[in-house]
Amino acid sequence: MVRKPVYVTPQGLARLRQELAELTQVQRPDLVERLHEAKEGSDWMDNTEYRLVEDELAFVEGRIQELEDMLSAARLIEPDEDETTVNIGDTAFIQANGDVEQYTIVGVAEADPAAGLISNESPLARALLQHKVGDEVAVKAPGGTFYVRIVAVKCSMDCDDDEDS
Repeated sequence: MVRKPVYVTPQGLARLRQELAELTQVQRPDLVERLHEAKEGSDWMDNTEYRLVEDELAFVEGRIQELEDMLSAARLIEPDEDETTVNIGDTAFIQANGDVEQYTIVGVAEADPAAGLISNESPLARALLQHKVGDEVAVKAPGGTFYVRIVAVKCSMDCDDDEDS
């Protein structure tokens, strides 16, 4: 099976690795210890604490698996210097209904719409990708189709560091 790439910034990759280390080196061993203590404490078949810890451990194991899968499919978002076309890693300034909004397109692992970070798989990002400044694009969203105009594109990943030195 071909796995979809999980696009991440270098900072996002570091956060994923840090979360995985915390779960595998701290939380999981702590939960395993608590599980053993709860099992030894009484009739573990009727022990509510045992079941709660068991559920928490299952959740942590699931998240560990999810992180390992994401990391094995991780693909770093490479900065580009093209500030005319929207690519993953760029910040797109769009105009809709007279208001200008900005969104940075990142991979699903880093998406945080409240912070202006949208997934490359979201309807808005899919509509914007590979379009140029000045283009009006149709965004097909679950609530219906709407139109936005791309007014600017900014590389969000230190793409002009070489020019500053």
